[in-house]
Amino acid sequence: MKNCNNPILPDKNMRTLLTLLQKEFILLIRNPFIPRMLIIYPVMVMLVIPMVTTMDVRNVSVAAVDNDRSQTSRRIIADIQASPYLILGAYPSSYSDALSALESDQADVIIQIPSGYEKSLTLQETPAIDIAANGVNAMKGMIGAQYVTQCISNTLRAISKESGNAMPSDPVSVENLYNVTLDYRIYMIPALMVILVIMICGFLPALNLVEEKESGSIEQINVSPVSRLTFTLSKLIPYWIAGLAILSLAMLIARMAYGLTPAGSVGTIYMATFLFSLVMSGIGITIANGSSNMQQCMYVMFFFIIIFQLMSGLMTPIDSMPQWAQYITYAIPPRYFIEIMRSVYLKGTPATELMFQLSALMSMAAAMSAIAAATYRKRG
Repeated sequence: MKNCNNPILPDKNMRTLLTLLQKEFILLIRNPFIPRMLIIYPVMVMLVIPMVTTMDVRNVSVAAVDNDRSQTSRRIIADIQASPYLILGAYPSSYSDALSALESDQADVIIQIPSGYEKSLTLQETPAIDIAANGVNAMKGMIGAQYVTQCISNTLRAISKESGNAMPSDPVSVENLYNVTLDYRIYMIPALMVILVIMICGFLPALNLVEEKESGSIEQINVSPVSRLTFTLSKLIPYWIAGLAILSLAMLIARMAYGLTPAGSVGTIYMATFLFSLVMSGIGITIANGSSNMQQCMYVMFFFIIIFQLMSGLMTPIDSMPQWAQYITYAIPPRYFIEIMRSVYLKGTPATELMFQLSALMSMAAAMSAIAAATYRKRG
């Protein structure tokens, strides 16, 4: 006689889920590749990529033409040479020689200090220093010219303060909030954590499922009474846990290597990470369900990786995209997670001000989980 009054007896589906989870964790640990990847991959991403993916322009070569040859002009050139971003690559005697250095790629920026420059400053005039930049490498030339302009302004401000002469005040005062030094790594590190969650929670479960398809082991599940929901959960839960663990490791590395800690709530970060893990794992399982072999699965995943990187705001601001592309980004899940990570990490934005992003992730998580379960077809 079946005992229906024993509250300790677990539900059949729950026991099945626990058994399948035990199997998944055993396979995860015994796999020679995945445990190493879960440790080495985040360490490499967090330590190497921020060093190489930077928008900071350094080693800008400057050719200085000093027609004044005064104490002020020499100090301007000395301060340029002392800048960590600028290199005094040439000291030509004429502007034509400086242009030759620019054409031969020996210089990126030219400055020409006119004759009588110091005297004009003493008379409270506003003499101009000519600055020319190499437009072949537009970014380096433009940013290099800005560096030179800022360096000259700082030098003149210091000279004015020392001499007691008044200088015209700058019409615009700029103050950088949230990232005072405009360090590109600070901007990129929260987004790199998103990439880690995409790989761990989105594509590893897809590869795992396709591998079981190719080996034939999934046929044992197909002929069993295991429900689609139970089977799907057993495939996803280990990677949800791995995703949260990877995020914790990445946050620890960001703190130890770069001194970067969240300005806002850590709880908001973990809540958003869990929702995003649901979205990505649902996408991964859906891809695996529609793939017949590993090669086909990897091709589809590669397509999504490119789309996510280019249209999520990871590398370029979404506001800089064409209007039609901005509309498409609303369907890109990493967009919302990146916005949450950067807002919480850099600005300390509370969860109440991120309800749009959190609601979007929640809706996508429900939709993709349902699609992942619906596209799994049992045979037999």
